[in-house]
Amino acid sequence: MGMYNRYERLIFVVAFVLGLFASCSRHPYHNTNKIYKKQAKDLSRQIKTLPSVDSIYPGAWPVGAVNFNLRKPNYVIIHHTAQNSCQQTLKTFTTMASQVSAHYVICKDGTIHHMLNDYLRAWHGGVARWGSITDINSSSIGIEIDNNGFEVFTEQQLLSLLYLLDKLKKSYNIPAANFIGHSDIAPVRKVDPNVNFPWKRLSENGFGIWYDVNAETSLPPNFNNLHALRLIGYDIRDTSAAIMAFKRRFLSVDKDSLLTVDDQKVLWQLAQKSLN
Repeated sequence: MGMYNRYERLIFVVAFVLGLFASCSRHPYHNTNKIYKKQAKDLSRQIKTLPSVDSIYPGAWPVGAVNFNLRKPNYVIIHHTAQNSCQQTLKTFTTMASQVSAHYVICKDGTIHHMLNDYLRAWHGGVARWGSITDINSSSIGIEIDNNGFEVFTEQQLLSLLYLLDKLKKSYNIPAANFIGHSDIAPVRKVDPNVNFPWKRLSENGFGIWYDVNAETSLPPNFNNLHALRLIGYDIRDTSAAIMAFKRRFLSVDKDSLLTVDDQKVLWQLAQKSLN
């Protein structure tokens, strides 16, 4: 009988330890995932509500249309995190006080974290403008790449990014020209992704516009730099910031806002591509 009691106690201790281990090993985003589900449920409840009949001359009853689907994103905005680790960025995006988020985070080892449904509006663009669009968040997907702003992007990150961009482009029929950077849409405030980002490689895979380095380009008479920048999509209210954003992306330079003749030829080519 004593041996039997010792055996029972042993089983109890083992079960307790295993239970304790299981509770401690619960993934660290369990609680924030609960918040995600609750907020998604609240939004779902709003969507399911029939359109309001409140107006000057309301109808006798609500009438819901039967031909609709979800709005689709039409832009992809690429960022670097400007933080020191992927883990730090995941914590930032799961802390409500930060008031920032993105749809995807790509870590240095190539791991992709899909943090927000593509149809939901992430808070990644901030105060921004591209062409006539001023509410970038409502029409875009935000991708954050783990990089402190000065590093070279890893090959694993770039392979994962190309895979993800291809998937998004096919899923939502996003035009090649609509893959842009945070610096493009917010040149006064942002420099990401930094000058180490390989935009040329992306364009060769169908994501973003580029220019022909071997083309014989002659500038037209009275060529207007600002007009060309505006055609591409840049907000030119701050001329220097717009030029620096252009040079950062297409020339991998961000030291000044001067445009050489060769720089202007690149600008001219890209402006023409934007018209097509």
